[in-house]
Amino acid sequence: MTLEVGQKAPEFATPNQRGEISKLADFAGQWLVLYFYPKDNTPGCSTEAIDFTALSPQFQQLNAVIIGVSPDSEKSHCRFIEKHNLTIQLLSDTEHQLAEIYQVWGLKKFMGKEYMGIKRATFLIDPRGNIAYIWSNVKVKAHAEAVLKKLEELQ
Repeated sequence: MTLEVGQKAPEFATPNQRGEISKLADFAGQWLVLYFYPKDNTPGCSTEAIDFTALSPQFQQLNAVIIGVSPDSEKSHCRFIEKHNLTIQLLSDTEHQLAEIYQVWGLKKFMGKEYMGIKRATFLIDPRGNIAYIWSNVKVKAHAEAVLKKLEELQ
C-alpha cells in the first residue's frame, strides 16, 4: 500500500537524540514536518537540518514541529545537533523500521554501487494526524522554504 495525501499517517514510537520515545500521538493538534535523511554530518543532510533550524521560528508560528529521521544513533544525533547548533528534534531509526513504514527505505545507487538506504523524503502531517503533503526524492536546496510555503498555503 502506497502512502497518499489524505490518509492517516502511520504511527511510530522511536527514540530521539536524548533517548526519549517520540510518538505520532505526541504531536496531535500540531502540524508535523517529518523528514527523512540518509546520514548525519554529510553535506546535503547538514544543509537540510541547518535550513530547517533557521526557519524553525516561522514553523513554530504556524503551530508546526520539525523532526528529522535517519538511521544514525542517538549519540551521532547529539554530535550532529551540537556541531551545527540545531534546534530540531532528530529520531534515531537504527533498524530503519520507521523508514520502512513510511516507505522511504530502499535500493539506492552511488558511484556504481547499489545499497539499501533512506530515500530523502518529507511528510507534512496535519493536526489530525493525516498526511497533508508528501515530497519524494527531495533535493536539499530550498526544500525547507518549500515546506514552509506549502504549510502556509494549507492553513
